[in-house]
Amino acid sequence: MMSKNTICLWFDGTAEAAARFYAATFPDSAVKAVHGAPGDYPDGRQGDPLTVEFTVMGIPCLGLNGGPMFRHSEAFSFQVATDDQAETDRLWNAIVDNGGQESECGWCKDKWGLSWQITPRALMAALGDPDPAAAKRAFEAMMTMRKIDIAAIEAARRG
Repeated sequence: MMSKNTICLWFDGTAEAAARFYAATFPDSAVKAVHGAPGDYPDGRQGDPLTVEFTVMGIPCLGLNGGPMFRHSEAFSFQVATDDQAETDRLWNAIVDNGGQESECGWCKDKWGLSWQITPRALMAALGDPDPAAAKRAFEAMMTMRKIDIAAIEAARRG
């Protein structure tokens, strides 16, 4: 049964590969179904994968092989809260080492162009520190990073 609210992500023929990567990389993720096109369409033929039902960390998604007209942008991203540096490194490296690219402040982009924020919980705690000076130091440290270094964030927070 289709979820009441599902994220639809547009791909150029690669929805199944992306969904399988996400299912293999993120916990509580799976490919639920691949639906072939019932007929020919502008960017594919009857039987080609048209939609892919999958979950990313429990979030229902639909990959649509809609063609090259629309590309992903940083205006949409998945934000993944990590518990420690090992989890941060594992997820960041999985995305970047699989044809993705690094960005700034914990952001990276996968090879399909989808943006991810790999965000340690320690970073969010530091940015929300009730001491404004501590929060500012953590923020300034974050602004120099690509992948978040929790030890460096905590050191900056302490001053």
